[in-house]
Amino acid sequence: MKRTCPVLIAFFFLISGCSSDGSDSIAAPDPTLEITSNNALLVANIAYAAALESQQLGDSGGGFFIGSAPGGVTKIAGDVVTAAKSGTGNSGSQIPIPAETVPCAAEGTMTISGQIADIVTPTLSAGDYFQYEYSACDDGLGDVKNGTVRTDIDAFSGDLNTGLFSMTMTFTLTNFQVSIFENQSTTPTEVITSTGGATITADATSFPYVSSSASGNSLVIDTLNSSEALTVFASTFTVDGDVVTSPYTHSSSGTLDSTQLAGVIRYSNSVTFAGLGVDYPNSGEFLVEGLASSLRLFAEDNVNVRIEIDLGADGTIDETINTTWASLTAS
Repeated sequence: MKRTCPVLIAFFFLISGCSSDGSDSIAAPDPTLEITSNNALLVANIAYAAALESQQLGDSGGGFFIGSAPGGVTKIAGDVVTAAKSGTGNSGSQIPIPAETVPCAAEGTMTISGQIADIVTPTLSAGDYFQYEYSACDDGLGDVKNGTVRTDIDAFSGDLNTGLFSMTMTFTLTNFQVSIFENQSTTPTEVITSTGGATITADATSFPYVSSSASGNSLVIDTLNSSEALTVFASTFTVDGDVVTSPYTHSSSGTLDSTQLAGVIRYSNSVTFAGLGVDYPNSGEFLVEGLASSLRLFAEDNVNVRIEIDLGADGTIDETINTTWASLTAS
């Protein structure tokens, strides 16, 4: 997938969530990094990757529940049906889903539990939750998961059986860790550690047109090489799977404190990104603000990018860099 970086793909699509704290409102720190001609490309690279972090959060979180097509049994739908078959209660009150420990594909275990109000229809309701506890869970695809992922349903409307529904959910992760192994190595090439929670909204009522959003006060991802801390972040994402080219849009904002940079930056989409399929955006503008300085990234098309640098935050373009999406996002 061209519009995401490998580490983010590995993280978000393996666990369908991430670390954040969307509870009490907090103030984002002011930018402290001076953007210069020397660091502009690095700043643009890291800021765009941070924007994708929150976008992928909403995208993967929505996909976790929506599944691949209407009529398909999603993981959550499967848990609901299991609860219904257990016959442990009546519709209208929160009914526990008995904890069930199942082996992972290669080794380790996953324990599933939760509660649901309507086990007759079945459907989801505010107050329902599902919890997944991983213990050295190896799916045989190169990653091992440990820790707990809990999903609380905040709002739900639509039909689980058809896959046409909208919902708001809160992810909470406790001591969650994903270790990624390559080429049958016994030493992980990446270890991603995260704790916290995030609020995600997904709408598939017009499937295959799907929209999702994510927001929170803070989002922290620690890897072997860096730590990325987002503050007061938000993102929206849409994709129309009914069109052969699968047009998409995404827009993000937030404040980033990264160990890869010597200070804090703030980013936002002044014009929403748009693109087709898995290609890079072919239109849109992205503003990154530093200490008395800024840069603006323009998607010329799905290959080329123009970066305009304002070294004094006075509205004057002091330097322009022409590059490509591939070069900009190269790790």
